[in-house]
Amino acid sequence: MNPVLEALTPLVGLWIAEIRWSEETHKLIGGPRSVRTPVSFNWIEDGSFLVHRIGTDTSPTARWMIGADESSLDFAVLYSDDRQVSRLYNMSLREGVWKVYRKAPGFHQRFTGHFSADQKTIEARWEKSSDGTDWKLDFDITYTKAA
Repeated sequence: MNPVLEALTPLVGLWIAEIRWSEETHKLIGGPRSVRTPVSFNWIEDGSFLVHRIGTDTSPTARWMIGADESSLDFAVLYSDDRQVSRLYNMSLREGVWKVYRKAPGFHQRFTGHFSADQKTIEARWEKSSDGTDWKLDFDITYTKAA
């Protein structure tokens, strides 16, 4: 395993995510106010990368490929989903706080998740901003370790 990625070990395994849309986001997408979905984090290529799948492993709705630059404490995330959206994020995981962020013209995003003391729950939220200054809740998410 790449030793730079060892900090990501608390993520590895199967989780259940409960996503709760903000009022604004719910109006845009419709459907239920919240959803529950399986998520997984698995090492690939002998621990060179961590793959995060949202949805089942055989039918994911979104995928993250997580890697690192050994000279940095941050990670890089390549994201894609079943809408054909592709994005590049920066990510960190330090002292029980997981952060993902992206600065893109007209659509900035940030995620902050806090691990419980036993590392079996992550309480998190995604926020969005058109200018990187005025942030609005996109959705809250709770990860609960399944295995």
